[in-house]
Amino acid sequence: MWSDLTSRTVTTNLTVGASSPTKEHTMQGFLKIESLSKAFAPAKPVFSDVSFTIAKGEFVCIIGHSGCGKTTILNVLAGLDTATSGHAFMDNREIAGPSLERGVVFQSHALMPWLTVRKNIAFAVLSRWPDWTAAQVKNHVEKFVGMVGLSAAIDKKPSQLSGGMKQRVGIARAFAIQPKMLLLDEPFGALDALTRGTIQDELMTIVRETHQTVFMITHDVDEAILLADRILLMSNGTENAGGYAPGRIAEEVINPLPRKRTRAGLHHLPGYYELRNHIVDFLVTRAKAC
Repeated sequence: MWSDLTSRTVTTNLTVGASSPTKEHTMQGFLKIESLSKAFAPAKPVFSDVSFTIAKGEFVCIIGHSGCGKTTILNVLAGLDTATSGHAFMDNREIAGPSLERGVVFQSHALMPWLTVRKNIAFAVLSRWPDWTAAQVKNHVEKFVGMVGLSAAIDKKPSQLSGGMKQRVGIARAFAIQPKMLLLDEPFGALDALTRGTIQDELMTIVRETHQTVFMITHDVDEAILLADRILLMSNGTENAGGYAPGRIAEEVINPLPRKRTRAGLHHLPGYYELRNHIVDFLVTRAKAC
C-alpha cells in the first residue's frame, strides 16, 4: 500500500481528495525549496539536498526526530537563518531576511509582556500598515482576536493569560498581518492535551476560511494528520558503513483523508489508522536509516 523511497516524491494509492504529485507539481509552487543544505561542520551537514514545493493555500507539516534540521529549514524560510547552499523562493522571489509577508509562530509565544493583547497585535498591524487610522487598527485587531476566541481578554496583559491563551494571541498576531505564508514551529508543544486540541480546531477553521498557506513543524503524528494536506517525513543524519549520510526529506505523504476532518472524528475515518501506522513506522524504524 505504501511505497518506500524511490525518488524525492513518494505517494500512496490512498488518494481521496488529493492528486499524486507530477513533475510539474515538483517544479512549480508558491514556495520552492531547491537543494537546501546546512552544515555546522563541513564534513557532516545536518541535512543536504532538501527540495520541495508548497502550493498556495496548502498546509504542509514536516515530521522528524530532534536534530534532523526541521527548525533550521523553518528559520531559513522565515529569513532568520541562512542555508549553507541551496535556495528558497516565495512567490518567485528569493527569501532574504525577515519579512511581514511571512508570519511566524514559535512554541514560545514571544509576546511583549508590558502590552495588552490588543496592543501586542496592534503593534504588528501598524508595522504592516503604518498609515492606517486608529479606527482601522482597532477594527482589524478585534476581528482577529475574535477569531481565536479571546475578545473577553483583549485588554489583559500576558501575565493574566494562561499558556493556551498566550499562544492564541500569537496566532492572532500572525494572522492579523495577513502574511502570504504562515510558519509554525511546534506552536502547541507546551500545551496540555485539551487546550492543544481546542486550538488545533480553531487554527484549522481559520486556515480553511482564509485559504492561508502554512508550513508547520510538529512531533505529533495526529496533529499532522488532522491539519496537513501533505506530510514531509525527514530523516536524521546518520553514520553507517558507507560513511556519514546527512538528513533529508526521505518521504512525502499526501493526506488522503477528507479535508473537512475534525479532531473528534479523525479516528473514525477510513484510512486513518493505515496513514498513522505508516508515519509511526517511519519514525520508529526508518527515520535514521539511509
